[in-house]
Amino acid sequence: MKFRLSSHAAWELERRGIPNAMLEAVLNGSEQRVPDEAHAGRWIYQSRVRFDDGKLYLLRIVVTEEEPRTVITAYRTGKIEK
Repeated sequence: MKFRLSSHAAWELERRGIPNAMLEAVLNGSEQRVPDEAHAGRWIYQSRVRFDDGKLYLLRIVVTEEEPRTVITAYRTGKIEK
């Protein structure tokens, strides 16, 4: 999938220690894609991923669906079951 990073997303990826390769892997093969109920026209791509600390997290990536697709933000959470 082709996408561009918003400046906010680039800053958050750096701040949160999320590698670009991991971001691309989830965007290209997410376990789940759900609509962002708070914002029309946005989707959340999410997958369980293991980070360098050995812990399993849910990586969530918020993306606009209109072209060009834009990554708004990305974050990891330990609340996988939710």
